[in-house]
Amino acid sequence: MTRILLIDDDFQIRLMLRMTFEEAGYEVEDAPNGKEGITRCATFQPDVIITDIIMPEMDGTEAIMKLRRDHPDVPIIAISGGGRNAPEGYLFVARQLGAAKTFFKPIDRSMLLEAVSELMNQS
Repeated sequence: MTRILLIDDDFQIRLMLRMTFEEAGYEVEDAPNGKEGITRCATFQPDVIITDIIMPEMDGTEAIMKLRRDHPDVPIIAISGGGRNAPEGYLFVARQLGAAKTFFKPIDRSMLLEAVSELMNQS
């Protein structure tokens, strides 16, 4: 079973994505920020990581850098609704740091499911 780690500070988004992926047959773990996501990644050993960019404790760009270093073979999908700047800038940086795919919030769940499936088929 494919394992997905969701990292997002918004509880409602984590819940919605958890339900979406569990209904599609994935095993899901989640974390409210990059710091906890890094910790959970070590024990959960996900096949795909989905991370928000703007979060407290440790933002998504720092998390991506650490995840790329420690888990270079695990594909990362970055998501963002923006912050002080438009989400395009944050997602551009995420791509430069190693995110395989990026999505704007609000997220099209069917496109996200398709992206995870595509990444798993590439592995």
